[in-house]
Amino acid sequence: MADSSGRNPQSPGFTEKLKSWLCWSWTYICALWFAMVLTMVYVLRSPLKLQETVNAASVFLNTLTPKFYVALTGTSSLISGLILIFEWWYFRKYGTSFIEQVSVSHLRPLLGGVENSSSVGLFSSVNGDTEPRTNVAECKVWRNPLNLFRGAEYSRYTWVTGKEPLTYYDMNLSAQDHQTFFLGDTQQLRPEDSVMQKAWRERNPQARIRAAYQAIELNRECAAAYVLLAEEEATTITEAERLFKQALKSAGKDTNLVVYIKRRLAMCARKLGRIKEAVKMMRDLMKEFPLLGMLNIHENLLEALLELQAYADVQAVLAKYDDISLPKSATICYTSALLKARAVSDKFSPEAASRRGLSTAEMNAVEAIHRAVEFNPHVPKYLLEMKSLILPPEHILKRGDSEAVAYAFFHLQHWKRAEGALNLLHCTWEGTFRIIPYPLEKGHLFYPYPGCTETADRELLPSFHEVSVYPKKELPFFILFTAGLCSFCAMLAMLTHQFPELMGVFVKADGHAFLIDFLMSTSAHSGHGHTSV
Repeated sequence: MADSSGRNPQSPGFTEKLKSWLCWSWTYICALWFAMVLTMVYVLRSPLKLQETVNAASVFLNTLTPKFYVALTGTSSLISGLILIFEWWYFRKYGTSFIEQVSVSHLRPLLGGVENSSSVGLFSSVNGDTEPRTNVAECKVWRNPLNLFRGAEYSRYTWVTGKEPLTYYDMNLSAQDHQTFFLGDTQQLRPEDSVMQKAWRERNPQARIRAAYQAIELNRECAAAYVLLAEEEATTITEAERLFKQALKSAGKDTNLVVYIKRRLAMCARKLGRIKEAVKMMRDLMKEFPLLGMLNIHENLLEALLELQAYADVQAVLAKYDDISLPKSATICYTSALLKARAVSDKFSPEAASRRGLSTAEMNAVEAIHRAVEFNPHVPKYLLEMKSLILPPEHILKRGDSEAVAYAFFHLQHWKRAEGALNLLHCTWEGTFRIIPYPLEKGHLFYPYPGCTETADRELLPSFHEVSVYPKKELPFFILFTAGLCSFCAMLAMLTHQFPELMGVFVKADGHAFLIDFLMSTSAHSGHGHTSV
């Protein structure tokens, strides 16, 4: 046993050495093979009748008409143009070059390269269980604290526009959330619980609603069924609130159900204009269940307090949750920036600030904006209405475009209400990128910006939305190459079509010069060989 264990560590080392030696020798083997081919061509130049072949090729080139060259260059331009269009489409959709991806995936292993595993698997499971994938911590998907109601809000958007605001991936995450949150103990499932377990997994909304009614037939006190009906069947917030109240009566002592229902009831009150009632319900919920901070109920409270313009209360909530030991979010960072900007924005002038410099309060506001922009650089374009908003998804990726959409959807009105706040943001937000050290992946105030946000956001956001990407990716080499090739071939085709005789003379002269150089070099080698003999 000891002997075998002593030999095992050596075998991987020998394998790696052998592999590295083969990779090192590959270049020299290719060079040797190329030299042997040239030698064989030179030795067999007489049997192969190279000189006669070259003369025949010269005669053939002289017989070609300008129409042939127009067709040749035009076809080359068309093919390279089609490749360019496909490469550009693939890059816009997937963020990488198709040719480059195929080369790395299939040719690199053949040449002895190591596959990059950093792109394998970007998501963690919704219930927090880590899967055997890389970058899980960087790209964890979170439940949107202010997600809308499917029946009363998302469905109405679909009825009006004909577009689906939620992706299948997003809805599948919600189904997993509901199964985990409401049916956590699978050992003691009642018949109605089994029906609801299947209901959450149904892809068709009508099938989910039918399953909820089936569960209510089995048990009139099935709170989860009322929750599903409130979320998906209710077409108004008032109707959803009525169903949630019915669910609360049936929830009993199920903590998960009670917390979820009370939160949604508070959101119903907020949407129906009873904001003070909503604030009280949220505060009571946070006091009753202080250990459920992971649900981010404080973000619902911050938004409601901003609607009341209770800025002192907002500052008190931030003092508790904007702590270095607690996870950040766009809501925390940008709300902090809004409060500091609001204190100086009504009198802020870029011209005056450039003449006299920034005051202490203005400097604090600018630093808060820079901090917020570094955390999520996608938000300012939505707040400044440089990009159009869409309905927020049910799940968000922190520091990603999905979080930016969710934040701006609910908080744009609060920035507009603070006089001059958007003007201050407009004047200062781009300065953040001069502070972040190069390369952009390095962090300044936060951890380095994760590289997987684009892929995750494309899964969370609908296809008709143009996903914001940071840092901006440079165009792949193959797109630039095919663009240059297409342009060059198109130019040759146009010149050949406009000036056929001139281009024909040019091609023939160029071809003759090449053939003459080749024949002279061959003759020189032949003479040198006879002299040596």
